[in-house]
Amino acid sequence: MHPALVPLVDRRAPADPGHWDALWQALADGALDRADVLALLASLTAALPDGPSLRALLDSLDRRRPTPPSAPWPGTVNVVGTGGGPPTVNLSTAAALLAAATGVRVVKSGSRAHTARTGSIDLLDRLGVPLTSSLDHTADHLAAHGIAFTGPFVYPAQLARLARVAVPTPMRVFGRFLNDLGPFLAAVPVAAQVTGVSATEPPPQLRALATRPGAPPTWLTTNPAGADELLSVCDNTVHLPDGTTHPLPAGALVPAGGTLDDLSPVSRDEAAGHFRAVLTGRVSAPLRATLQLNAAALAVASGHRADWATAVGRAGAALDDGAALGLLERIVAAGTRGGARVA
Repeated sequence: MHPALVPLVDRRAPADPGHWDALWQALADGALDRADVLALLASLTAALPDGPSLRALLDSLDRRRPTPPSAPWPGTVNVVGTGGGPPTVNLSTAAALLAAATGVRVVKSGSRAHTARTGSIDLLDRLGVPLTSSLDHTADHLAAHGIAFTGPFVYPAQLARLARVAVPTPMRVFGRFLNDLGPFLAAVPVAAQVTGVSATEPPPQLRALATRPGAPPTWLTTNPAGADELLSVCDNTVHLPDGTTHPLPAGALVPAGGTLDDLSPVSRDEAAGHFRAVLTGRVSAPLRATLQLNAAALAVASGHRADWATAVGRAGAALDDGAALGLLERIVAAGTRGGARVA
């Protein structure tokens, strides 16, 4: 095993930034072989490193980004979940569009599926929605549509290099680690972030990342079902950056009937058509209510709305008057006119 990997795999003490720096340097020098990379990824997937080690990891990656972070875009919220948990339709992607249709400035970062049937990028590809290729491009999409779907440029290049060395082992084998860490890797200068966690309580390591200096104020959401979105069919909890929690009891804001089956995904071939139907609101009552609840979270987290009830009501109106679906179709049409393609 390469010496740079030993302190990262051993874990008898927290890994400091220097340990991670040595790893990235060895990777850049071509000094890591496939066995080294697989051993590292297997260790990270078996159990998340402790909070200080993960914060050191992100700090080391941030120092290697090609451009320094800019000032946060006012009133803009990023929505991205950890993945995992019970399978549902692409709620965070739909909620992002619905919230944007009510005037919230939304960035949606995400990835292709590691554990889900259809990841957000897979769905956007099928819909014909273009991804942005730089922060300036992202700002242009926000100005034009009030929403932007970021491409892979927001993620550290070092992880792509690890993936190339690991070939032919697919990265989905290490989906658990990538899902947990992914929401905190996207370099997007937003004013707030909402991250659903597929656990009944946020692991301490993720709490540490959510409160890392320089990170946007981040809401972590959980529920007893272990889904990485807010659900209308059960109680939910929002874990706020100051360490307090905001309970959202089932039935308090939206009707509470139904089960997880009402939120189940469809096949890949049906995903795009079903997604458009979701944006009309003419779906099962639990799915509609769940979508409103998640859109409301973005409105309140961003500061666009001061109270949840108003945000839920505005989300419902944007479903009924066609604003959410209309926004999607305008984005697709603009991408087609510009010759843009999903990365």
